[in-house]
Amino acid sequence: MTSVDRPTVMVTNDDGIDAAGLQSLVRVLVSSGRYNVQVCAPDAERSAVSHSITWRHPLAARRVNVEGAIAFAVAGTPADCTSLGISKALFPSVADLVISGINMGSNCGYNIVYSGTVAGAREAFFNGVPSISISYDWVGGISSVQDYTLAAEACLPIIGSILSEIKKSSYPRNCFLNVDLPTDVANHKGYKLTKQGRSTNQVGWEPMTSDMHGRQMLSTMATTMSQEHLLFKRVRILTLMPHHCYAS
Repeated sequence: MTSVDRPTVMVTNDDGIDAAGLQSLVRVLVSSGRYNVQVCAPDAERSAVSHSITWRHPLAARRVNVEGAIAFAVAGTPADCTSLGISKALFPSVADLVISGINMGSNCGYNIVYSGTVAGAREAFFNGVPSISISYDWVGGISSVQDYTLAAEACLPIIGSILSEIKKSSYPRNCFLNVDLPTDVANHKGYKLTKQGRSTNQVGWEPMTSDMHGRQMLSTMATTMSQEHLLFKRVRILTLMPHHCYAS
């Protein structure tokens, strides 16, 4: 199959263009030989920014080396990257499918509202371009970088089926897919199309000092801090799973 005959997919994410999940996904897509691959992703991590966009300031994009793909790193949010990537400002053609991911961590239930990964796919959907978001349920101490490759390979049948339906004009235009992969992705039990769950995280706030924050504190905040400022860190207390929640 020549490059002219191959469908084009564009990859974005919220973990940043250097993230292992995106890099593994691109490698698997390229090595399959089935797709022309474009990459338009944030130049740094933009996790949990939801569907925020850059409005009053210009976006900076720079060409970067991602083997087998035409790639740009953008100083913006996932929604920015998708919008720019499908505008023909960077690439000569609009992708047949936008893929956002692979995210480090699941995006189930109400968490899709906060997710930059899901927003990357949703922005494409808003603009009439078929899209999917992909997340892997990373668990520290159990998961490894190799699991991203397995996750990407597990998604190839889904990607292929979507593009086949797009070619036949039978793919539904009133939706986009949010794909969540289990931690033990090597032994997954197959694929199931289900409804979006309603799980959510109960979140609390933990007091902290500027010393505890260390280098992660924004320089602008550090220079304006005084004894009157209070610092708090968001912490997850537990995950609430309604009894009627559907699994992803």
